Amino acid sequence: MIELNTDNQPDKPSRKKPIFPVNPQLRQYLTRYGREVKLPLTYKDLLRFTYTLPLKNKKGEATSWETASYDMQDWEYLRENLVKIYAILKTEGDLSFINHLDVARVDFCYFGNSQPFRIRIVNKFNDNYDHYYIKQADANRIYGLELEHILSPNHITFFTDHNTLIEEHIPGVPGDLFIKEYLQNENTNKIRLAKEFVKFNERCFVHLLGDMRAYNFVVSIIPDIEDFQYRIRAIDFDQQSYEGRKSLYLPQFFKENNPYVETVMQHLDKKSIAQYQTEERTMIAWRLVSSRYRVKELLDLMGIDQISTPEKTQQLKEELSAYFQQPLFLKAKTMGQLVKVQLKQMLRKSLLILPKSKSNSVY
Repeated sequence: MIELNTDNQPDKPSRKKPIFPVNPQLRQYLTRYGREVKLPLTYKDLLRFTYTLPLKNKKGEATSWETASYDMQDWEYLRENLVKIYAILKTEGDLSFINHLDVARVDFCYFGNSQPFRIRIVNKFNDNYDHYYIKQADANRIYGLELEHILSPNHITFFTDHNTLIEEHIPGVPGDLFIKEYLQNENTNKIRLAKEFVKFNERCFVHLLGDMRAYNFVVSIIPDIEDFQYRIRAIDFDQQSYEGRKSLYLPQFFKENNPYVETVMQHLDKKSIAQYQTEERTMIAWRLVSSRYRVKELLDLMGIDQISTPEKTQQLKEELSAYFQQPLFLKAKTMGQLVKVQLKQMLRKSLLILPKSKSNSVY
């Protein structure tokens, strides 16, 4: 059931999550599925900026980003290779069109665990621009990106090269900005938005993606026949299976998301909420079965990887065991093993409608 968080002290994630390295087994997985590629520069190359300037938005308001400035000799090297990386993301490395592309800006964000760089690529002929991100490779984030790519309705393009991670830009209105500028708009279909938040809440809990506060997801607005549809997409995967508190994996419990929760409570009844939750679990189950060998391989890797602390792992398995009244959680030794049990627990009814041989092969 969707509930409003009215606690005086909101449940917040750890202020700083350590970066967990990509182990050799995960590296082999990334190579096998085309995620590990040779990049022309690394994350560390971008750290050689001479200074940064605060970046403001179109309204003149401060943002979390700062524009990086580089020595001219470094800039020429970076500029050429940042365009090549964009070609790797968009056209599998076809460089035939890069002469009409340029780097308009490199932004750096001190906020966040991965301290990302955001690269703005511009078309010199028509000034159209696009973005992508260069970050430190973190095992939690990579597992989160892969699970999102396989189990959600959203496909994600990302690549790694040792300790460097590049990600495509995920378009949409940031969740906190949507609350301020779109939620009360007369054209906003709140019933459809409420339905999508219920499904998003369910997706995050199914594969234990944490810290989905409003500024960590975007809302895509899709024109439809005489109306609009909505898709809420996660954009931050650092907190995949890291925290120990169960509530941190449910977006409904973050105070930043209260306007979405209130919208759900105003426009949906309990039966409708249960229906949409079941719909989402069913779709996840079908995606899981259709990619069952890849999912099994990924879950087996997560099961032997250390992507959290023993204390947080112990706390989460106790809370999940109590919540579902399922002692099987207590046997898990790692966060990856908890994800496997969580998937089986939440998708069990949906998997029963699938061919038995296929659904069982995942576990």
